[in-house]
Amino acid sequence: MIDRLSAQMQAMQMLSRAQDATADNLANINTPGFKGSKLFYRLLKQEVNGKEVTETVPMQKIDMKQGVLEPTGNPFDFGLQGQGFFQVQDAGGNELLSRDGRFHIDADGYLVNGQADKVMGKAGPVHIPEYFQATNQDKGGAKLEVADDGTIRLNNEVYDKIRIVKVDDTANLERRGNNYFAAKGDDHLVEDPSTTVMQGFYEKGNVNPLGEMVDMMRTMKMFESQQRALRSSDEMLAQVAGRLGKF
Repeated sequence: MIDRLSAQMQAMQMLSRAQDATADNLANINTPGFKGSKLFYRLLKQEVNGKEVTETVPMQKIDMKQGVLEPTGNPFDFGLQGQGFFQVQDAGGNELLSRDGRFHIDADGYLVNGQADKVMGKAGPVHIPEYFQATNQDKGGAKLEVADDGTIRLNNEVYDKIRIVKVDDTANLERRGNNYFAAKGDDHLVEDPSTTVMQGFYEKGNVNPLGEMVDMMRTMKMFESQQRALRSSDEMLAQVAGRLGKF
């Protein structure tokens, strides 16, 4: 009976975490470049004190389906067509992966995203201080062009190339906030020439609202079912304890 209660409690905890993942997907429907995720559990058998114990380990699967590329006309918006990622460097020097390509040039001439993290190029952070000089010129101003392979040109002169990478196995990705991922070890990162950069576009999140709502309702029904079963087990245990108390 105690084992049954324990199993039902564990099932409710698992369903609660799955519901949290669904809620997070729904909250980020309008987040550019967002990739939805699903929670599942893997059975892991290990030996404890000479006994084989089965443990359920939570695993997260990231949906790498392509999001819709929305045209904006902004030369600093970049959408990715393919499985690759932009690589950015945060203030602490950590290199992270992102599909959000809404960039701009900061006051120091670096290409950065909305979090002020630097976009990585061929040899480090993309640095184009000449952009401001060209903007102030009378001869047509600054014309920034990014080719589909990430090559950056300012007034037809090549300055850098945005680094696009991918991982061999997306199961090795760890979510860091809503729009960042980190690979488990740099050996999983490889250059991705097959992914193309679309200037003047941004990628919308790939969450399907209807599918997520169906998942949420299904999980809720399963949770309520386990809750009823737990209540019944508790009542049975109380009856057994009451009868034993009479002896």
